[in-house]
Amino acid sequence: MIPYGRQEITEEDIAAVTEALRAELITQGPRVPAFEADLADRVGAAHAVAMNSASSALHAACRALGLGPGGLMWTSPVTYVASPNAARLCGADVDFVDVDPETLNMDPAALAARLAEARERGRLPDVVMPVHFAGRSCDMRAIGALAEEYGFRVIEDAAHAVGARHAGAPVGACMFSDITVFSFHPVKIVTTGEGGAATTDDPELAARLRRVRSHGVTRDTDDVPDAPDGPWAYAQVELGGNYRMTEMQAALGRSQLRRLTTYVERRNALAERYDRALAHLPVTPTPRPAPPDLSACHLYAVRLDAELVPRRRRIFEAMRAAGVGVNVHYIPVHTQPYYRARGFAPGDFPEAERYYAGALTLPLFPTMAEADQDRVVAALERALDTA
Repeated sequence: MIPYGRQEITEEDIAAVTEALRAELITQGPRVPAFEADLADRVGAAHAVAMNSASSALHAACRALGLGPGGLMWTSPVTYVASPNAARLCGADVDFVDVDPETLNMDPAALAARLAEARERGRLPDVVMPVHFAGRSCDMRAIGALAEEYGFRVIEDAAHAVGARHAGAPVGACMFSDITVFSFHPVKIVTTGEGGAATTDDPELAARLRRVRSHGVTRDTDDVPDAPDGPWAYAQVELGGNYRMTEMQAALGRSQLRRLTTYVERRNALAERYDRALAHLPVTPTPRPAPPDLSACHLYAVRLDAELVPRRRRIFEAMRAAGVGVNVHYIPVHTQPYYRARGFAPGDFPEAERYYAGALTLPLFPTMAEADQDRVVAALERALDTA
């Protein structure tokens, strides 16, 4: 089976993790801060805060921005459930903004229209969370301008997009946002096993992210109302969890980050090769941005032509039977049972649903051989003809 995504673990990665395992501290040691410094340097942010998953980082980002009961966050319906769940776990309400039918990212025009309506109704979002689908950045310049006009905070869900570039800077530099969140799951661009991180240019947000990451506890006497009992003192000043990354994960992440540029270049080269190989078939690849912008190419998602949409399941099953691990990203979140129970319904966000009806994700990962890519294309061609 050719999987839709796969990590690469090198001997250098194994050596780095082995060294971490032999160290005195395997958690809360020097490797996590070193990984954070490397990541911040790579993306051009002042601060990076590593966590045990991107889902944890999204939740911590919402907490750091003060989102809570009575608050409201808007995000994209074309994402994994972790994006809106981060706000719900804070007790806040969630709504969605439909996607641009070409990029599948949050549509700035739809966002502007929704904001104008929301201002008239008297309930604007506190936070907007655009999602960089498949590794391509949203139009953050437009979203940032709307944030200035309407006064909401911005979290970039860049789980797919470490190594991408937009508006002359790496994704994660937070040029038009308060916080950016990355994922280091094994199918993402680089991996720490499970893992994630939040980047920001705001030192106060970085301090709050670190507190939320570690039970809401601080040893900084400036944050404690009473004099400490002694040098052992710590104080819980807010509610947090244990979202810490281990030293072994950080060691793997530092090793992997050295290959980030190579991985993104290889993913883009494979995506361009797919584009050429699929040009004669009735499918439309999700487009990548024009230079100097750069997608991280986490996913290679295509849309079946309209006449094939009713056969999507048979095409999917035929390709799986042929040993090709196709997938579908994503079921629109507002159609999930949890969110339908909260008032959302099919038809609410038609562009997201139109995309989903014909969506298919083809395998893409940096170590993919061109012969395997040819096998994927041949399997798709057969499935389109016979399914």
